[in-house]
Amino acid sequence: MPEKRAKTQPEMRPERAETSATQQPAAGKPRAKAPPPAAEGGAEPSVRARAEPRARAARKAQPATAPAASVPSPDAPPVQAAPGDQPGPATADGSDGRVRAVVDAVLPVVDGGRFAVKRVAGEPVEVTGHCFTDGHDVIRAVLRWRAEAEPDSAAREIEMKPQGNDVWCASFVPPTMGRYRYTVIAWVDAFESWHHEMERRVEPEDIRIACRVGAQEIAAAAARAEGEDRQTLQDWSRRLDAGGSDGDSDATALKALALDEGLAQVVARYPDRRFAVRHPVDLPLVADRLKARFSSWYELFPRSAGKQPGVHGTFRDVEERLPAIRKMGFDVVYFPPIHPIGRIQRKGRNNALTTEPGDVGSPWAIGADEGGHKAILPELGTPEDFRRLREKAEEMGMEIAMDIAFQCAPDHPYVKEHPAWFRWRPDGTVQYAENPPKKYQDIYPFNFESDDWQGLWTELKSVLDHWIAEGVKIFRVDNPHTKAFPFWEWAIGEVQREHPEVIFLAEAFTRPKVMHRLAKVGFTQSYTYFTWRNTKQDLTDYFTELSTAPGSDYFRPNAWPNTPDILHAQLQSGEVPVFMSRLVLAATLSANYGIYGPAYEMREHLPRNPGSEEYLDSEKYQLRHWNWDDPNSLAPFIARVNRIRHANPALQDNRIRFLPIDNDQLIAWLKTSADGGNVVLTVVNLDPYNVQSGWLHLDPSTLGVEPGHAFQVHDQLSNQHFEWQGSHHFIRLDPNAVPAHVLVVRRRSRDERDFDYFM
Repeated sequence: MPEKRAKTQPEMRPERAETSATQQPAAGKPRAKAPPPAAEGGAEPSVRARAEPRARAARKAQPATAPAASVPSPDAPPVQAAPGDQPGPATADGSDGRVRAVVDAVLPVVDGGRFAVKRVAGEPVEVTGHCFTDGHDVIRAVLRWRAEAEPDSAAREIEMKPQGNDVWCASFVPPTMGRYRYTVIAWVDAFESWHHEMERRVEPEDIRIACRVGAQEIAAAAARAEGEDRQTLQDWSRRLDAGGSDGDSDATALKALALDEGLAQVVARYPDRRFAVRHPVDLPLVADRLKARFSSWYELFPRSAGKQPGVHGTFRDVEERLPAIRKMGFDVVYFPPIHPIGRIQRKGRNNALTTEPGDVGSPWAIGADEGGHKAILPELGTPEDFRRLREKAEEMGMEIAMDIAFQCAPDHPYVKEHPAWFRWRPDGTVQYAENPPKKYQDIYPFNFESDDWQGLWTELKSVLDHWIAEGVKIFRVDNPHTKAFPFWEWAIGEVQREHPEVIFLAEAFTRPKVMHRLAKVGFTQSYTYFTWRNTKQDLTDYFTELSTAPGSDYFRPNAWPNTPDILHAQLQSGEVPVFMSRLVLAATLSANYGIYGPAYEMREHLPRNPGSEEYLDSEKYQLRHWNWDDPNSLAPFIARVNRIRHANPALQDNRIRFLPIDNDQLIAWLKTSADGGNVVLTVVNLDPYNVQSGWLHLDPSTLGVEPGHAFQVHDQLSNQHFEWQGSHHFIRLDPNAVPAHVLVVRRRSRDERDFDYFM
């Protein structure tokens, strides 16, 4: 049935806010003094709900996709028991039987509302509800949202619009970072149902009778109205009733009066919501800052920033490297652990079990006589040096990300002070970390089943608090999948209630369901399997999965072509086209990406031994000295790619559409900005040795280009311009030049209208 748009947006004044009997309004900001077990299960000022244009189309019911029990409005009168000893009929869920609207599903949702959807503050959150009723009556639906710390009475409501097939949509904008709640309310609207039927009436007598019915509905709305609106509606009701009672009245004029859009807008502000139904769950949403969605990471070991070979680098040395890192276009500088390194069971070069004089050990073996997770390795500098470095980075538009590795060296102070936090073997030694056949004798993992688990949780969170107080707002968390999920849910939740700007990146190269659980419990970003996805089919399947709901509603990928732990076999060739193509893939497939440098821009490619993904002479176990001025460095190319990312909003999101191209060595995809104004087409040659060509299919109508019209694409890597027309376009990529196109689409080619020759 056709929808008739209202002329203006009405203000809707519900009689009361509907609440579920099973859902309690949020209290003030919760603060856990001691860590609890994992839970199961600054907004704008409150204003009157403002409705968008009224729904006019009756909807047809559809199969339920996410069944939910109906939750009636508390305004509904109780169901009266039938006379006699036996009670009368009752609904299955105990609700008022006069509640006829159904809110079958609300999207987006993660695990039925158990976990929060993730979005960015200041950007619209689109919500859909599957809402319908029996018969042909018209329903209305509203999106209701609030900041989590606000009471339900402070919630705002936005009228939802029907999209067809009983799907209703509206959006809200979380104004600041933090946690929010949203839900959907629907009801059968008697006035709208009457109004819709009146539009189709043609017989004079039918029109007159219908006007008298409508007069009753309008009079009821007048009783709910205030001020001038009440008088306006009372007058309208009287006129309709009088005209309907007069058998000689002009039916055409009477119908026009009944369908007066301006007066209908007044009624819409005072709906009868006694029998409204509210989705039983107020769904959670976390609004993060923009860097949660779009960031470029550069990892380096501060101890390898020294100016001379064999000389331990310092924070002051890193300061001198910041301009070069910024010039490459990175906005996050990530350090491996900067804490004192254990001496007991210290690993030697290339992970040797024995050490030689001068061996510095692994930064992930945290803790020694100098302190633990809240201390700084003295060779790097002082806390004041760290603060200075952080401030210098921020002045350049970058942030320092710290590594959080919740594990200990054998000589960490925790081992003596809190022995209950570790697993002890029958021989009286602590169980070190191992993943057979790999053994990490220099690392003791925490026992999250300790009887003193609350003390452990409290202390570990205090580590986060310490570094937040030092100005750190981004944490890369090492192996979070080897720590308890309930701990992360509690710790991240507590941190972000007070510091919603803090970002947590999960380094979890583990099983898919484990990776997804970590994202659900609160991690802002997540490492991915990108490192091992190298074929066209693998990349297409994986990034289609990452960009598709429900995973895309909570899992934010961060793609890394290499890490200190992973030198993929493909990079071990050392070929320039491989490093270039993998960088373009990571930087344009994912809005968040990073590289481990300077190993990447210097094309470090030798494995420790054949078949290994470990670097030879890895920085994890020794100092390295880098030639920062190497003329063969990929730094200029990396800088260009990052400039392209920052200049094109389409690349700052994970919405993606892969395009057909008739060569398995070529992969192509399209990204479009949220407002549709920026479109980027990327094509990559996956063959590092040979020129590859093929025909790309791109329907210009999907770009908004009229059939038969030419359009232009501008390659951001080579600065070439190409004019395309039609749906099939020839691509040729030489890996010895640049193995990729990053094409910005311009929907109209330039013509004589773009020039003025006679000025």
